[in-house]
Amino acid sequence: MGFETRLVISFVMLSCLLNSSTQQQLDDMFEEYALNSLPTRPQTGVLYNASLPSNLTGVQVSMVRLRWDSFWRKGANYSGFLMPPRIFAYPFFTRLDIVYSNLGNQSSFYYNVPNHTLVAPVVGFNIYASGNLTKLNLTLFGGPILVEFPVPQHEKAKCVVFYSNGTYEMSSMTTQENMCSVRDQGHFSMVVPSPKKKDRGKLWKWWVFGFAVGVLGLLLVGFIVFVLIRIFRMASIGKMEKEAEKNEVLDTTNVGQSKMPLATVVRTQPTIENDYVP
Repeated sequence: MGFETRLVISFVMLSCLLNSSTQQQLDDMFEEYALNSLPTRPQTGVLYNASLPSNLTGVQVSMVRLRWDSFWRKGANYSGFLMPPRIFAYPFFTRLDIVYSNLGNQSSFYYNVPNHTLVAPVVGFNIYASGNLTKLNLTLFGGPILVEFPVPQHEKAKCVVFYSNGTYEMSSMTTQENMCSVRDQGHFSMVVPSPKKKDRGKLWKWWVFGFAVGVLGLLLVGFIVFVLIRIFRMASIGKMEKEAEKNEVLDTTNVGQSKMPLATVVRTQPTIENDYVP
C-alpha cells in the first residue's frame, strides 16, 4: 500500500470521533507523518517538525530520535515534556523515536470530558522503535514526567489523562504552575468544571409567576386607590353638610315616612299691590 493510499485512509479516520481504536490509529498516523518528514540522515537529539495536511490546520507534530542508552541516562526535555533519567523503554532497540503532538484548536473535536471544559490544548507523546511503528512500553524508575501547558493558570483546573482504551483520569495540578505529573505516555490536558446551564423550564415558570404577582399587585393597588378616593369624597360631603347646618338651623317635620326641613318663620310678608278684590 502506497503512502498516498494510507493518507486517504487517515483522512477518513480523522472525520470520525475518536474511540479506543481510532485513538491508537491517530497516534500511528502522526508517527507516519513524522517519519516521512525526516531528512535523509536525521541527526540524533534534533527535534524535527512534521508536515501535515490542510485538514489538520492548527495541529502540531514533531519528532526527536535518541539513542536508548542516552534516554536512560539523561532523559529528554522537548516540546513541553520534561522526562527524567532512568526511564526504561522496552522491548530494547538501539534508537528510539519520541513523537510529540499538540492538537491545538482541534482538541475538543477529538477529546472531551463530561461536565468539563478544556482550557488547554491536548498534548501528547508516544515512543516508538526507531524507523517503524513498534510502540515501546515505559517503566519509570526515577521521578514522574512533567507536562507543561502554555496557557494561563486556572484556579479550578485539573489535569486529565486520556488513555488509549477511551477512558480518562483527572488529578490535581502540581505545585508548579501549568504543570501536570504523569507516569506514562499518552495524551494530556487541563479541564475546569463547565458552568451550569440555566433551566429554561424553571425560568418560564418563574416568569409566569412574576407576571401573575404583578397583575394581582396592580389590581390591589387600584382597589386601594378606589377606596381612598371614596373615603375622601364621603368625608368631603360630610364636611359640607356640617357647614350647612352651622349656617342655618331648620325645624323638621315628617312627611310620610320622610323627614323634611321646615321653616318656622316667614321672613318677608307678602304685600298686596292694590285693594281690588274681585
